[in-house]
Amino acid sequence: MAQSVGIKDVARVAGVSVGTVSNVINRPDTVAVETRARVLSAIDRLGYVRSESARQLRAGRSRIMGLLVLDMGNPFFVDVARGAERAARAAGLGVMVCNSDQNASEEAEYLSLFAEQRVRGVLLTPADATGRNIEAFRRHGIPFVLVDRVAEGTTECSVSVDDVAGGALAVRHLVDAGHRSLAYVSGPPGLNQVRDRRTGALNALAEAGLGPERLRELPTDRLDVAAGRDAGARLLGLADRPTAVFCANDLLALGVLQAMYAAGVGVPDDLAIVGYDDIEFAAAAAVPLTSVRQPAATMGALAAQLLLEETETGTSAAPHEHRRVVLRPELVVRRSSLSAR
Repeated sequence: MAQSVGIKDVARVAGVSVGTVSNVINRPDTVAVETRARVLSAIDRLGYVRSESARQLRAGRSRIMGLLVLDMGNPFFVDVARGAERAARAAGLGVMVCNSDQNASEEAEYLSLFAEQRVRGVLLTPADATGRNIEAFRRHGIPFVLVDRVAEGTTECSVSVDDVAGGALAVRHLVDAGHRSLAYVSGPPGLNQVRDRRTGALNALAEAGLGPERLRELPTDRLDVAAGRDAGARLLGLADRPTAVFCANDLLALGVLQAMYAAGVGVPDDLAIVGYDDIEFAAAAAVPLTSVRQPAATMGALAAQLLLEETETGTSAAPHEHRRVVLRPELVVRRSSLSAR
């Protein structure tokens, strides 16, 4: 195995001190042109790459921001990551993206890794409904911002969408279209987003003078297409099948759509479907999917900016003020919910 080239090797080949090499790398204007050229030539010849991790440890300031999301298989979180990365790169930082896979144990392991790596800060969509992972991570003193989650009971910054309003948008649309028997494919009940969207759905029913019994909930263990297909199969087995279904995200909705297509059930004529997130695949589905749009990339960028503000403020006299940013959702109507009733 080849040995790594260090700063001492560069100094030896260039015939200068280690301090001079350091100055060429970090403060090139302080070194004479001829000496600088000799050092750069040695760096090029030896293939020297400075140890960024060692430099960060000495400076006490990492150039890496952690991002831990629920499911990188969901295009919604890909867009969140894209927005966060864009904001981080503009500030000269990189992003370490990790996936908890909706698992509290994996979330805890990644948070420990972030602490070991002494990242600048973390953008986090929590998987652990108990909050224990956040409490354990808080002891490390590393700033974090919650993404797609309101910072209830905490003092940290958060960026989220008003999911109660989003759930109401979806069900109000279905009620206005004439539906009186609905289902909610909800995902894991421990997630705040799932509960808030259900609350919004019930609010919309109440506005229309309809009771909560008009919304039959079909929980799932995960928020993916396979779980949606399973929920669709259960929906098909109901004797009094609802005429419309609201899904907690688009992947679930696409799974329900697949199950209906396989069973020969017409969408939207036999069953109207509304999803949530408005991922790119929603518009490209066999039956274009009505969805509640979340500005995912904007959420990621705003969360990264809040984290940057906090970590930069920590180097100045002015204290950082934590903020909760709540964005408004938007209903995007497509063919999956446009049945004539």
